[in-house]
Amino acid sequence: MNYRLQKRERLHAQKSIKELFSEGSSFFLYPFKVLYLKKGGEETESTQVLFSVSKKKIKSAVKRNFVKRRMREAYRLNKHSLQNPVGPLYIGLVYVASEPMDYASISSKVSQVLSKLNSQISEPIDSHE
Repeated sequence: MNYRLQKRERLHAQKSIKELFSEGSSFFLYPFKVLYLKKGGEETESTQVLFSVSKKKIKSAVKRNFVKRRMREAYRLNKHSLQNPVGPLYIGLVYVASEPMDYASISSKVSQVLSKLNSQISEPIDSHE
């Protein structure tokens, strides 16, 4: 099992990020707002994920980076539970709590997010949401 989080698995293209925020679906599971977009197309592309912590919620850059590091680690260790759909999947994890949480709670929430995401993406795509 590959536990690495490679560059191709991170959502970093500006065009793809705009597409995720404008066309993607979302749900809320405290402390995350989760955006996702199931793309049709090439099967060679993998799931790409974006980690974001609001500057309005957590003022200190050191704390923001600390939370992002914890989110990345939790995702990296739990990403195997995400079923790979046909074609690429874009995921955005936006941290909305105003205080940093400990790693254990972030990790459990990320695993809950991924299980809920599995149930969301297994449903057929409705083009007029």
